[in-house]
Amino acid sequence: MNTWLATWSVAAIMATAASAASAADPLKICLDEDRPPLSAHHRGQPDTGFDVLLAQAVADRIGRPLKIQWFESKLDEDSSPQLEANALLSDGRCSLVGGYALTTDTLAAPGMKTARLPDFAGATRDDRRRRVALGVLAPSKPYVFSPMTVVLGPKARERRISDIGDLSGLRLAIESGSLGDAVLMTFDKGRLIDDITHLVPGRDNLLGALDRGDFDATLIDLARFDAHRAAHPDTAITASGYYYPVGANRGYVGLAGDTALIGAVNKALGDLATDGKIAEFGKQAGLTYLPPREPAVLGDVWMRIIQR
Repeated sequence: MNTWLATWSVAAIMATAASAASAADPLKICLDEDRPPLSAHHRGQPDTGFDVLLAQAVADRIGRPLKIQWFESKLDEDSSPQLEANALLSDGRCSLVGGYALTTDTLAAPGMKTARLPDFAGATRDDRRRRVALGVLAPSKPYVFSPMTVVLGPKARERRISDIGDLSGLRLAIESGSLGDAVLMTFDKGRLIDDITHLVPGRDNLLGALDRGDFDATLIDLARFDAHRAAHPDTAITASGYYYPVGANRGYVGLAGDTALIGAVNKALGDLATDGKIAEFGKQAGLTYLPPREPAVLGDVWMRIIQR
């Protein structure tokens, strides 16, 4: 009996120690370094953004210190947020990626076995060259709804927009390959095509051109307009107040095998939402906060756009 008690005591002590060690391990969350007002990281300046505030609150709720792994996602036609997030998680750079658009496409099993890592803080030359074996992604519950909105240039600021059809006759600019591009190009069997000018993402300044009056309107992610308005308080572009009905929730994404962490994060998000903290973080960060909508994970985005 004494031997059994001694063995049980040792096992209990080891289990307690392991649990304490796990609690002391930082909660590593990957965030995009240049996506204000969601997240921003610039040398010599404090980290800012809605996702920064939320990540700290989630870490506090589950009793772990927070460590943010900053990465850089390129805004171009060749980038893949899905593969970048998967590579970061599969390489152990973080346990969660924040601000992730929750759709069936972005959560589907990757079509390739490996992918390159995006540039991240602390990356070496070898990190930039190697490929990472990819895993399967699993989402948390969503914490914010991210719609597209029509933004108007100075010459069209009085135009009332209640539907995409109200853009007819305006000089429209859109980034090639974006969801906004698909919406405008396919609307009413291509009725707006002759009004559209395509710009190259990452090279052309869409909102800058709109601000100068080169174009009358565009359709972009609401958070991008929030960021432009914060950086340019005297901007001539205005929000139309119209949100395109097909939009995606954003949440965390981790690896499918990390069910305990996803469960703990979901509880933390639920508690924070009930307490009104998530909406408060949005206000603090200058984000037009909209609560998550059903469905939690958006279905085939392209098909829903084409069918409208």
